[in-house]
Amino acid sequence: MFDIKLKSGKSFKCDESSTILDAAKSSGVLLEHSCMTARCRSCLVRVLKGDVHNVLDDNVLTNEEKKSGWVLTCNTKPKSDLILNVEDLGGYNIVEPRTLPCKINEIEKVSDDIIKMVVRLPPNSNFTYLEGQYVNLIRGNINRSYSIANANKGDNQLEFIIKNYDKGIMSNYWFKEAKNEDLIRLNGPLGTFFFRNKSYRKIIFLATGTGIAPVKSILQGLENSKRPSAEIFVFWGARFQSQLFLNSLPIVGKDFHKVVSRPNNEWIGKTGYVQDVLANLLKDLTNCAVYACGSNVMIESAKKLLTEIGLKEEDFYSDAFVSSN
Repeated sequence: MFDIKLKSGKSFKCDESSTILDAAKSSGVLLEHSCMTARCRSCLVRVLKGDVHNVLDDNVLTNEEKKSGWVLTCNTKPKSDLILNVEDLGGYNIVEPRTLPCKINEIEKVSDDIIKMVVRLPPNSNFTYLEGQYVNLIRGNINRSYSIANANKGDNQLEFIIKNYDKGIMSNYWFKEAKNEDLIRLNGPLGTFFFRNKSYRKIIFLATGTGIAPVKSILQGLENSKRPSAEIFVFWGARFQSQLFLNSLPIVGKDFHKVVSRPNNEWIGKTGYVQDVLANLLKDLTNCAVYACGSNVMIESAKKLLTEIGLKEEDFYSDAFVSSN
């Protein structure tokens, strides 16, 4: 049995047959996580002291990151006592996931390959979540993960922004078969992508594609509660202009920046990769927080780029959207 100590001094026990993430959960310690299958980077932490080994081959981290002590806690088991540079999220009152029935309430096509869908849960379900979390939507024996796109208002209605993936089984259902009143199930809430109650000079949201969904949810939640005193920025990128279908977001105003990487002749906004636009516009990221959601490629690139201009590694919060394949 090994002793795993966090940077706060809190510790828990982990035997050599358990992953760090599983042992933490069993001890009542909540560490950042999302996919739980070593495909995203949400559970990324740095080992400050001690030895570990991987359960599965790690194709997510770079060789440089591995040499620097970074590991995925869902895929790592200890070989000795450890000290981790990570915090316990247990104080954020995250509820245990559960499985519930729900019905499709609304389907709206917002671009050629994106729909907005609203589902309603049973009146007595009392489903609650932290803005930014996701659920698994289940149809038959197929399930896929989708971030909730609206704030937790207690009305038992959840909004999702869903992209069409070529040859995707669930995509075929959402875009060709789904209709109002269809009965499906959901399991959640899941994940640890949510707003942190910390003081920053600037709070920056960075999203690609449907990664805007949890950002929208978080901003709606902040609008309904106490707005932080920090400046708030949103950078939202997509390949094509048509995929940037939202014209405004709560509490952001003029600091909502849309970025297109493949502009047509009609586009007059910012072009390129969204993380590059952020770095060029906000050149000093000391005492800032970045919440990044979208493709794994964007998140990896953004973290490397933004930490080079002053962002602390521990102030980069992310949720990577990874393929079900």
